[in-house]
Amino acid sequence: MVKSLMHESLISPKQATGLVQAAGVSMDGEAPLTHRDRAAKPIHLTRFPGLASERLAFFFQSLTWIEKQKPGKGTVFDPNTDALTGAYFDPGSVPSLSQIIPAYNEVVIPSAEFLKAGSDPEDARNGSPDDQPGLGDLTVPPQGDGVNTNLAFMISQFPDEWVFLAKRLNAEGWTEKAESQDLYQDFIKGTLNPDCVMEVRLWAALRMQSVAKTVVGALHYGRALASVPKIRQHYAQFPEKRIPEDHVEVILAHQTYGHTEGNEKNDEAVQVLLEKYADDPLYLVFDLKKGTSAEIWRMVENFLSSRGGYAPGSFEQASVKARWDKNRRGLSVLEVLPRKFPLRIGSHSDFKTQGKACNQLNGLRFASGHYVQALDCNMGTFIGEGFKVPYVLRSFMPLDKEDRTAPKCRYLGFREYIYTGREGTVGKCHAAAEWTFGTIYQRFLTGLGIRMHYGHPDFLDAFWARNRGGMSKSSPVVNLSEDIFAGFNVRMREEKSPHIDALEFEKGREATFNAASNFFSKISGGSIAVIRSRDNHLLCERIGLLHSLSYYFTSVAFYASNLMVDFSIYLYVILFILFTLAGLGPGELAALGSRFSTEWIISMGLVTLVPQLCEMVLEHGAVHAVREVLGGIGSATFFFIFQNKNIASAMKEGAMTGIARYFFTGRPQANQHQTWKDIYVTYWKSHYRPAWFLCMAYLIYTVLALQSENRGKLPMSLVVISFVAWVITPILFSPFPRWNLIRQDLREFSNFITGGAGTGGDEIKEVVERGKKGTVRSLFECGLADEMSTWTEAPLLTLLASWACRAIVTGLVITTLPAEILDFMPIFLLALSFSWVVVLGYFLAGLNNVFLVLSFLVWPATIPVAHLVIGVRWSSPHSWVRLPEYLISLCLFLYMLGLAKGFVLLICRGIHQLLPWMSRRGATGRLHECIRTCFVYFLVHQVQLVQAYVVLATNCVVSSVLAIVDMVFCNAHTWFLLNSEMARTKYGERYMEQNSTFYERDALGYGLDLWDLDSESEAPSA
Repeated sequence: MVKSLMHESLISPKQATGLVQAAGVSMDGEAPLTHRDRAAKPIHLTRFPGLASERLAFFFQSLTWIEKQKPGKGTVFDPNTDALTGAYFDPGSVPSLSQIIPAYNEVVIPSAEFLKAGSDPEDARNGSPDDQPGLGDLTVPPQGDGVNTNLAFMISQFPDEWVFLAKRLNAEGWTEKAESQDLYQDFIKGTLNPDCVMEVRLWAALRMQSVAKTVVGALHYGRALASVPKIRQHYAQFPEKRIPEDHVEVILAHQTYGHTEGNEKNDEAVQVLLEKYADDPLYLVFDLKKGTSAEIWRMVENFLSSRGGYAPGSFEQASVKARWDKNRRGLSVLEVLPRKFPLRIGSHSDFKTQGKACNQLNGLRFASGHYVQALDCNMGTFIGEGFKVPYVLRSFMPLDKEDRTAPKCRYLGFREYIYTGREGTVGKCHAAAEWTFGTIYQRFLTGLGIRMHYGHPDFLDAFWARNRGGMSKSSPVVNLSEDIFAGFNVRMREEKSPHIDALEFEKGREATFNAASNFFSKISGGSIAVIRSRDNHLLCERIGLLHSLSYYFTSVAFYASNLMVDFSIYLYVILFILFTLAGLGPGELAALGSRFSTEWIISMGLVTLVPQLCEMVLEHGAVHAVREVLGGIGSATFFFIFQNKNIASAMKEGAMTGIARYFFTGRPQANQHQTWKDIYVTYWKSHYRPAWFLCMAYLIYTVLALQSENRGKLPMSLVVISFVAWVITPILFSPFPRWNLIRQDLREFSNFITGGAGTGGDEIKEVVERGKKGTVRSLFECGLADEMSTWTEAPLLTLLASWACRAIVTGLVITTLPAEILDFMPIFLLALSFSWVVVLGYFLAGLNNVFLVLSFLVWPATIPVAHLVIGVRWSSPHSWVRLPEYLISLCLFLYMLGLAKGFVLLICRGIHQLLPWMSRRGATGRLHECIRTCFVYFLVHQVQLVQAYVVLATNCVVSSVLAIVDMVFCNAHTWFLLNSEMARTKYGERYMEQNSTFYERDALGYGLDLWDLDSESEAPSA
């Protein structure tokens, strides 16, 4: 255990020596120490680095769960037979476990090029994909923050662990110097030897969300068992076996290994892992199909030919299990399972079976364990947890259980430690949400007896999974949230899936703002698919009213609640507009005894902090809990107000389209620059457009209320905070607001707004594809792709019902509004007619963007002639009095214009769908052309153009303020968003370029005295 902490650079070599001395043994773990008995001397874990002390503290505390289980069948702990070191411990009592790690194209080990990149301003720009080079196709996310290298940022997060790595490499003879600054500079300059470079890459891999971190974490269980004397004695009888391959196996199910869809660097990194851990029970399972390299095909065919009975070309695809052969220094095939169908079944990308579920099934075919554990490529574990796994697995089938036909449960969940909570403010906010759900919430649901399987790394009964098609469902569209359907399967069969607190695995979550938002969008859209699923329908029919309430609470309640909160914001503002038009202000409402007369300042969001605060008090103490909760309340407020809208928007889109879309988050580092263009593409529909609507509604209410000064006005603080947060939060959570990066983003976002990509009629097919992938090149393409998706993919009945609801709302508004407001409509009709003339010129002039700009400028140009249309009412008695009428009539006109556009496109869609004799391809092309024409003629693009420039101006203001804050207040924003090491670096300098870490310069060495204060003077230091 101590060696593992040292090799992962979580403690220094001296601290490792001190720990084993405290146990009374030497570093080899065999020879007892005779010069000093440390048995009665407690160690100060608080003097160790934070993560190591937390892991050790939880390990020792959780051991009481094993010793003090409640008496009952199979739960009484007998030290002689049940303890791994017991005199009569039987290795056969440890159930076998298969750990499956499904991987697609995730980073296995970060490359040296990636770690060295990030410091150039060009690294903070969107790049071009390899297959489509060109300045007009900047759609690839940035490589870094444009200020520091990616390795430097990692070091700033874990400065002590980088120092420990430098000392360990020096102590083991890898480097001549033990200074961390020298190690960093040698790596950046490329003067380190290849072995040291790999050690640095592995150090970085264990501190980011990588496949290597998951693999190393999974191997800890096998190493824990291999350290048990009885286990070693058992395998001494079978020298041909790897210890302990009969008890545990780790299967890396890499879907794209050796394939053209994969990445050569990832393939090389997989081979590095297989070779480095060749003595551990680590296996590779991959998909053999067309596109797999000829070398791998030859390797598989040679294996089959050597067994006899194989004819080349007898199959086109297969699942292959392999391991690393130390003698041949290469892969060795163990098993081949030919298949008739591909892993993912389906013809269209949106309607193929769920990728991860299929990959899990590919690994499950070769799993030999009694129990299975699937691990996503963002997980890991501390080796100490591996020693507890045998006891935890007994929860399935206690040793003295008389009826062994079925286990006591099918899934078994446990605690999660979100290690990305150390990666800046976004990582901390997301970690708090995930920890609340994965630990506090799961424990509560277990107490109610209603917990289901929600994701990995739960243990499950392998026999049960194999006989039910896999660990999760993989149906296209419906099973985006594939894991919860396994929970439905358990619930429908009246099985159990409890949660325990004795075990804790590490789990990562997105640490950049855009990636975190994409994650929330993905699971929120998946919740709509859950509601519409057959499984949900069957459960709701059969479980009764009371159980339905608990089932709702344990499935989609969180997302439905966020959706209702979002609806209530709009309803609240609209209601007060109607009150004001009816002559009811806060005073009149108070006289009527209405609760609407006052505004609620304390929202339910603050109340939800209470469970987390109580849990943190119990686990970490009151001081730490209050400091963490109150210290993060500001950032959490903006973060979760924004994510509430994110969840609601994803649910509404899923309900409208009927498709649960997968969002690839990429899991980048917390310092990755968020370009303004990426921010706009991600949030223009989900946040910016709703913020525009809510802001206009608030302005209408404000001007109406100000004209009725005697009636009063509510400040609507929470409403203002909401729409302001929807616009500025992505910039607040963007790292390093530097002037050169602001200018760069401003220039590229301006080019994006005015760009002409996607405007041509021959580009419509590409526009549709780019919209689905999120790789749009211009504002026009962004908006048009959304229109194409809405009017071609959504069901016709859904579109018709939506349009009918909007028409009814429009009719009600027209009948209730005063006629004097509607008198202003002819002015906007005049402006629209002029605008259409200019739009016609746009198409006749070969899509010249100048005409699009003129079609917008026509609107303010009609102001001087407005009096010719409606007479003196335009400004009588003065403009301030008429301002509410201007705003309301303009909003109503734009709303009715959208209604007219919907009517036209409904007719086009109906003709396309109801006339089967037309050429389907030709009809689709004509429908696309109609959508494109309406997109410009009905001012959809022009309104989006205005909104984009408002967003650009807001980004400029907020970013400039943050840049000034960093310049004047010693990088205060960087300290708030990232960490103190980065914040203490002088403005304009790069971290680690000139000096060592501030951790070293402050001489914050851990473990100056590891033992209690009353220990004797010769206590070793570390």
